[in-house]
Amino acid sequence: MEKLKTFLAAMPGLDRQRFAVRCGTTHAFLRNIVYGQRIAGEKLCVAIERESSGAVTRRDLRPADWHEIWPELAAKAAA
Repeated sequence: MEKLKTFLAAMPGLDRQRFAVRCGTTHAFLRNIVYGQRIAGEKLCVAIERESSGAVTRRDLRPADWHEIWPELAAKAAA
């Protein structure tokens, strides 16, 4: 979760809250993901990737199982 942590840390506090809202969650929940207390759901992973303009990807957020959730990305990575 280092990428998400670094991405959020680079933002001023209010921007972090706005980012979380655009992703459909709260800054507190994002913090829980960063520190391993929660796992980002599939929809949230897609939203974070979209709202971060790809700076934090689904692969970053779900390193153990991203290839099972999004097999089309695994196919692209293998090509």
